[in-house]
Amino acid sequence: MKALTLALLLSLPMPWLAPPAPRQPTGQLTKRATSGRWYLAATGHAVYCYGPVMVVPGATGNLQRVATFCRDGSAVVPLKD
Repeated sequence: MKALTLALLLSLPMPWLAPPAPRQPTGQLTKRATSGRWYLAATGHAVYCYGPVMVVPGATGNLQRVATFCRDGSAVVPLKD
C-alpha cells in the first residue's frame, strides 16, 4: 500500500520543481501596433497613427489631409502640410 501511494505521489506534476514560466511584459509594450507611422499634426504635435492618410473637405470647404486611427484614441487628426 505504501508503494502504491508513493508511486501515485511521484506521478503527479510538481509545479515547484518545474522551471518558472517566462514573464510577459506588461503595460505599453504589449499594446504595440504591428505597423504605423509618426505624423506632424496641425497643432504641432507628433502623433502615431495606424490608418491611411486621407484627403477630406475641411470646415471652410478646402481640402485637408488627415491621418486616421491614431494611438491617442482619436479617429481623425488634421496634418500639417
